[in-house]
Amino acid sequence: MTRTTFIHTSDLQLGMTRKFLSADAQSRFNEARLRAVTRLGEIAEERGAEFIVVAGDVFEHNSLKRETRGRALEALRHLPVPVYLLPGNHDPLVADSIFNFTSDIDGVTVLGDSTPVEVREGVEIVGAPLLAKHASEDLCAKGIRNLEPTENVRILVGHGQAEGYGTEETAALIDIAKLDAAIDRGVIDYVALGDTHSTQSLSDSGRVWFSGSPETTDYFDRSPGAKGGEVDSGNALVVTVEKDSLTSTVEVEKVPVGTWTFEARFWEVNDADDVAAVIDDLKAYPAKDRTVIKYALSGTLGLEATRTLQRELDELEPVFAALYERERLMSLHLEPDEEELENLPLTGYAKEAMRELIGVAGDEATARDAVNLLFRLSKEVH
Repeated sequence: MTRTTFIHTSDLQLGMTRKFLSADAQSRFNEARLRAVTRLGEIAEERGAEFIVVAGDVFEHNSLKRETRGRALEALRHLPVPVYLLPGNHDPLVADSIFNFTSDIDGVTVLGDSTPVEVREGVEIVGAPLLAKHASEDLCAKGIRNLEPTENVRILVGHGQAEGYGTEETAALIDIAKLDAAIDRGVIDYVALGDTHSTQSLSDSGRVWFSGSPETTDYFDRSPGAKGGEVDSGNALVVTVEKDSLTSTVEVEKVPVGTWTFEARFWEVNDADDVAAVIDDLKAYPAKDRTVIKYALSGTLGLEATRTLQRELDELEPVFAALYERERLMSLHLEPDEEELENLPLTGYAKEAMRELIGVAGDEATARDAVNLLFRLSKEVH
């Protein structure tokens, strides 16, 4: 009988940048991604894992800046257990591959083809690497095509979308049924997949998994009726396989790793109470310096409520890693009632200018900003 425990992760995408992050926030994001690598090593030690497999997209791309590449490689170098890296679509194994820089790092093995790699006696890994940015066939099926059943624990490591789970219709989709059949015959015992950034089991067998990215990279959409997005990222999988002859059992444990939050939000606002609820929601986020929120607002507000909303958002914006409008989905209208207009401390040309601006500010953000400014100035002067 052979038993092994290992860490399954993927999509580290070391060197990833996000255009909506300021330089300061991007620096924190970079540190978090490197810290996630360190955390994987800590989990390996805590759980007695023998090795780590990274199922593709280790790096954001093959041409990272020298400083970024150096820090990423240093993080991998200091892992306390051996690590096996699979080239993915972001970092395919091509002539100028970034994996050329890993050859002198002890404990780091690149799964450059589908030849079984012995981890130790009784345990082996089979890779299904991308040798170009886009696959033209099911690389997992190709990787195990000529393999026979074995008494060794055998782990297949692949990268790509799976048949029945991805939206693409292509020959490169991974056929889960074929993998399950290979598992039943004892050819492989567990399939470690990458590409999807959310943790997900793909088979009733419980042996084919997307680990998801260990640090969140994109939005969980909390808008009503929304689907998709990163619904469960920021994890790693601790996998234990026990095999006797051709029969194996597998246990998979999901362990939180990431520290960042990305969310898409939608709020309906029609009065001061709604505005207060939005601001309370935003203030409730506990780690704002590691939180990215893109939001949309729908509804109609008067002058005072609009002014309050804008003031509060302006105060919160620099506190978050990023807090910004989803402009395409914004549907916030400015419609002050007659009482608000009559009570404005404006006269003459200023009052007429305000009425004219309000007339075009219903859907126009720039005009709405101008109304807010004039409204604020009128209050301050008064």
